[in-house]
Amino acid sequence: MARIVFMGTPQFAVPTLEALDAQHDIVGVVTQPDRTGGRGQRLLLSPVKETAQARGLPIFQPRTLRTSEALERLAAWRPDVIVVAAFGQILHAPVLALPPHGCLNIHASLLPLYRGAAPIPAAILNGEPRTGVTIMRLDEGLDTGPILAQAELPIRADDTTSSLTARLAGLGARLLIKTLPGWLAGDILPRAQDDEMATYCRLMRKKDGQLDWTNPAVYLDRQIRACHPWPGAYTTWQGQRLKILRARPRPDWQGQSVPGQVLALEPGVGVSTGQGLLELLEVQLAGKKPLAAELFARGQRKMIGSRLGT
Repeated sequence: MARIVFMGTPQFAVPTLEALDAQHDIVGVVTQPDRTGGRGQRLLLSPVKETAQARGLPIFQPRTLRTSEALERLAAWRPDVIVVAAFGQILHAPVLALPPHGCLNIHASLLPLYRGAAPIPAAILNGEPRTGVTIMRLDEGLDTGPILAQAELPIRADDTTSSLTARLAGLGARLLIKTLPGWLAGDILPRAQDDEMATYCRLMRKKDGQLDWTNPAVYLDRQIRACHPWPGAYTTWQGQRLKILRARPRPDWQGQSVPGQVLALEPGVGVSTGQGLLELLEVQLAGKKPLAAELFARGQRKMIGSRLGT
């Protein structure tokens, strides 16, 4: 049974922590510091911290690992290997060199594709048919370390960042548990990544959710799904922000309307785009509850015929 230090923060990391705790000795869990948010600025614990607390695991929440105190804390746990899943900090050389079996990372893409902080929304936005997870040994580069194992997963036509993250989290946990014994026994020879094939992605920003109706309907559909749950896709209507929660592209629509114009369908509501029609399924006006788009348009008589985003 290996002594493992686990590093992770969001929900994506939880299935791996749970799977490791069932089969190995988790000597310590490292996660990001607590933050405040929501109404009343209440204290918010990371999903990994909540899981670790429920399981009685030792928890360490450093603001940075680049201190002698942090390194001493990790060394005192005497890990055989450090496992990382969406931790949120880059590990520097002294930490990487600490465990005899190195530091393994679960990355939510088929490296060297989509190196970086947000590979899941990037894959959806770019219309990839498949993605997956990679188990790699960390080095000092940005997701550049050698690969131990990979597993693929199809991206469904209705996948959002939320749904795809959940499926990849489970896949990553299963792949790590399958790979770890062979790695610890010295039976796995990592293979170097092909840097010439590498692509990169950045963190999503709030403005990435703003819809440009001159884009094709199929792209807008991917943008809406990539931005769920954050930052959320939106447009404007009568000077107010209108969130587009769910939609469906109809690329073969041949009507004559300017991009952004709202049209009545039989049944439903659609918006003309740069190419094809985007059928709206669920929307939310600022300060209001989510509604089926058809019900929203029925209650807002000026909706049909208006132009969004102006």
